[in-house]
Amino acid sequence: MDRIAKLASQRAVVIFSKSTCCMCHAIKRLFYEQGVSPMIHELDEESRGKEMEYALNKLGCSPTVPAVFIGGKFVGSADVVMTLQLNGSLKQMLIDAGALWL
Repeated sequence: MDRIAKLASQRAVVIFSKSTCCMCHAIKRLFYEQGVSPMIHELDEESRGKEMEYALNKLGCSPTVPAVFIGGKFVGSADVVMTLQLNGSLKQMLIDAGALWL
C-alpha cells in the first residue's frame, strides 16, 4: 500500500495499467489526447506487479486496472474516469492537480 501511495504521488496523473488491457489503452489515450502526460505503471511488466495489483485491490480498485490517480488521490477505474470526462469535471481535476494548463 505504501508503494502505491508513493508512486501515485510522484506525478499529477498516475495510471496503473496492464499492457494487454484494452480499457487501459483507452484511458491512457484519453489523457494523452488532452495534452496530459501521465506516469504509467504497467503491472504486467513490473517485477512487483502482482504485489501492486493486490494492493490496488485492497484499496477498492475493482477491476484493478486501469487505476487512475490524480493529484495523488485515487479517482477510480475506467468507468469513473469516463463519467468524469462526460460530465466535464475531469478537466477541472486535471487543472487543479497541475496536469493541465489553460
